[in-house]
Amino acid sequence: MQAMRESLSVARPGASLNAVDSSFSAPARFLADDFVRVPGCKDPEFSNCLLDICQRQSVGLVIPTIDTELPAFSGMKDSFSGHGITLCVSGRETIEIAGDKNRTHQWLIENDLPTVRQAIVTDVFPGDGWQWPLIVKPYDGSASSGIEILDDPTELAHFAKKHPDYIAQEIARGKEFTINVYVNRHGKCLCAVPHWRIAVRAGEVSKGITVRNEKLMQLARRAAEALPDAWGPLNLQCFLDEEGTIAIIEINARFGGGYPLAHRAGARFTDWILAEQEGREVGYFDSWTDNLAMLRYDAAVFMTGDQLFL
Repeated sequence: MQAMRESLSVARPGASLNAVDSSFSAPARFLADDFVRVPGCKDPEFSNCLLDICQRQSVGLVIPTIDTELPAFSGMKDSFSGHGITLCVSGRETIEIAGDKNRTHQWLIENDLPTVRQAIVTDVFPGDGWQWPLIVKPYDGSASSGIEILDDPTELAHFAKKHPDYIAQEIARGKEFTINVYVNRHGKCLCAVPHWRIAVRAGEVSKGITVRNEKLMQLARRAAEALPDAWGPLNLQCFLDEEGTIAIIEINARFGGGYPLAHRAGARFTDWILAEQEGREVGYFDSWTDNLAMLRYDAAVFMTGDQLFL
């Protein structure tokens, strides 16, 4: 929201930045010019409620930021466009690929993109050459929720009885990177900014540094342009070892939690979203700042208890 407000102050001075959430206690609501509580994204009334808000508030652009709401927004793109409202979200197929780690892995293999060995936990058998320990996670998880490390087949057998739909992956070696990418309306990747995830907390980078690694950048551009009907901000999670081997482990079809680092480095995706929404072309950008570090800390938002439930 802060990045978008910066972009609005230049491109559209006086424009309002509003927010919706299913919770009154979302801290970002207090950074917005206006806030409306809405039903959850899986509620049948979510779409109608959001459209009504957009029409009443003359909203022309909506940017979803949470994994679970992306399928709903992707399905609403055409109907909202008919009302002159742009939803900054990729097409349904890309959302499905990114939202299901089984689909992600299959798509990576089909497109000859490097990744780790992976299978549903019930399909992992001793003697098949798996490299232990393995990491297990929900097929649709995010923010590192539900992730565990299992040391041997016995542990996996017990785990699989409780969570038969989880996936198991061999652990990627090397340094962990996020690559923030921007894909324009024509499916071209205009920018790829890798950052080394020096420290991670609750699935989000707490300490990171931009790294101009051409191998990571070229791979990210190739992957981003192969995604069907991708548009806007996306990011790839991957590992790079000392031999230069890369393994992509995840694709997120949204702003990444570490996007502020790319933004501060000069890759201003929020500027480009506004430009494309107005029909202006955006060119390829590669002049972002290398070796820029970001260190995060907790901040507080204060209000009265009564304000919290208005």
